[in-house]
Amino acid sequence: MLNQKINPAIEAVKLLPDEIAGCEIIKLQLPTSYQKSEKKLQAAVEREEPDFVLSVGQAGGRAGGRACLTPELVAINYDDCPVADNDGEKREGQAIDPEGPAAYFTQLPVKEMVKAIKAAGIPAEVSTTAGCFVCNHVMYYAQSLRKEHPGMQAGFIHIPFLPEQVVKRPNQPSMALETIVTGLTAAIAAFFPDGD
Repeated sequence: MLNQKINPAIEAVKLLPDEIAGCEIIKLQLPTSYQKSEKKLQAAVEREEPDFVLSVGQAGGRAGGRACLTPELVAINYDDCPVADNDGEKREGQAIDPEGPAAYFTQLPVKEMVKAIKAAGIPAEVSTTAGCFVCNHVMYYAQSLRKEHPGMQAGFIHIPFLPEQVVKRPNQPSMALETIVTGLTAAIAAFFPDGD
């Protein structure tokens, strides 16, 4: 979250159950910082050795917010935003990893996640762009960590603003926190189609 008073992503993550479909949920807040998010994510992956990493971020900003939950299909090797991160670092037209591939596709079942979210009565769609700011950076970096943790699956899901964030922006879409939590829970359960 870029210098905003409310971070709907971490507020939703905090409210997730501690276990979904028999899977332990480990919750972590990453800073909106290119460098610090990498360090914190890497340390967590090395410490926890997770089977899945699902990063969650708010889709707002200059282009407006999204009206539904959007699992991301792909992360690109590109940081490009005229706005600085929370450490004041601005990246424009810069590769995340100069030696890395142009893009990584998620290993998470994004279409099944969308179906599960919709089955819970919540709007969702697959997104093919995580942007070029810290959200995309985190998604790309999580994929790069799979070199050392090849069994890990990683991805990203964007969520809308909360209603209280758009009081002074009435044309922006929003979604209640409880609805977001229900949608995220359904999305995570979709990792285990047979209930395993």
